[in-house]
Amino acid sequence: MSDELSWKRTKYAAEIDVDDYNTEVTLCGWVQNIRDMGKMAFIQLRDRSGITQVTALSKTMDPEIFKAMTSVSRESVISVHGIIKQSPQARAGWELIPYKMWLLSEAKTPLPLGVVDKVDADMETRLDNRFMDLRKQNIQAIFKIRSTILAAVREVFLEEGFIEIQTPKIVATATEGGTQLFEMKYFDRVAYLNQSPQLFKQTMMATGLDRVFEIGPAFRAEDHDTVRHLNEYTSIDCELSFADLDDALEILEKVIQRSYTEVLNNNFIDLDLLNHSLIAPERPFPRVTYSEVIKKLQTNGMEIRDEKTGAKRTIEWGDDIPLEGFKNIAHDRPSLYFVTEWPMSLKPFYIHPHPDDPEISLGFDLNFGEKELVSGGQRIHEPELLKEMIRKKGMDPEKFSFYTKAFEYGMPPHAGWGLGAERLTMILTNASNVRETVLFPRDKYRLVP
Repeated sequence: MSDELSWKRTKYAAEIDVDDYNTEVTLCGWVQNIRDMGKMAFIQLRDRSGITQVTALSKTMDPEIFKAMTSVSRESVISVHGIIKQSPQARAGWELIPYKMWLLSEAKTPLPLGVVDKVDADMETRLDNRFMDLRKQNIQAIFKIRSTILAAVREVFLEEGFIEIQTPKIVATATEGGTQLFEMKYFDRVAYLNQSPQLFKQTMMATGLDRVFEIGPAFRAEDHDTVRHLNEYTSIDCELSFADLDDALEILEKVIQRSYTEVLNNNFIDLDLLNHSLIAPERPFPRVTYSEVIKKLQTNGMEIRDEKTGAKRTIEWGDDIPLEGFKNIAHDRPSLYFVTEWPMSLKPFYIHPHPDDPEISLGFDLNFGEKELVSGGQRIHEPELLKEMIRKKGMDPEKFSFYTKAFEYGMPPHAGWGLGAERLTMILTNASNVRETVLFPRDKYRLVP
């Protein structure tokens, strides 16, 4: 054996196959566990692809190397050079017989968080030690799936002729009005973290780019403390010109379906780690109107608290549908479905009114059971109607002049939507808390790490 061996990895665990039997490799990773049996020791070496059984035999190794391997602390980083041997007793069907080990980084003891311990830590402890939490295979599985989802999304957009854009995250005014904005000092004036790329992507429809998409951060200063809400999230947005509501829905269906398909094709091991089974949805997705939902909830005796009187009353047309309402609907619709024809009063100012009824919008939501995944619709492209709708929402069109100006010099009909990457990842991983789908989540309490 050469003294000039490098500690650098030659393969990942998952890359080892029968062609590697009786050949020398170098594997790198974290020491997950050690069973020292005197003259023999079994070390579990973990890398991002899987776990290798390293079988150290004192009689075939330098005594100092054997001692070092059996005394290293759990979660230390090592590199091991040795020979791959077939082993029916090993879970993978093979084991690594080591010749040499490099201790690259020794872990302190005790660990702040167990990686393979039977007792689960609470969410706060896990997030406080996220670097350690992410060493768990089932936690890594979530982010491998998330990566596949984002790649699938981009793939569909590019196939459909979309151009990727990046819009500002520091803005002078709210996208949709309201107060759910993080205010910041911007030199000698007030600015905000953008809650959506909506106004900018619509402006792009006046440029002739026709179809654009963006995957980027968005910020909402909502005072929520639920398993479904974050204050910083990743928004997947698209806008397409010379298009109507149906065109936007078709693109969305393709994006969702491809995400399922790619995860099923590429992440079956990760799904198994999460004990989650998926079935790719068929297109078109079911559609139900807002009016049908309200009628169903009325039949089921759904009550809400009146905002003016505070008294309970039966839900009526024009009321927003609370989570309890969607939980009710989810009994009959546990998977994906569109809710269309929402009241104009419940949708942002840029959503186009229905041509047959100005009280109804061409906006939609996509839900998975009780969970809202997507909001979108056909947009207003007529400048005067747009300004009128801004006024109806109690805002001043002059404060949106940078946006409305683009509508005055030729704006085609257009439509689009925004999809939360975290909520889609929740569905495809069966995560119970949206914080599971973010490396370092930001909510009303958490700013570190």
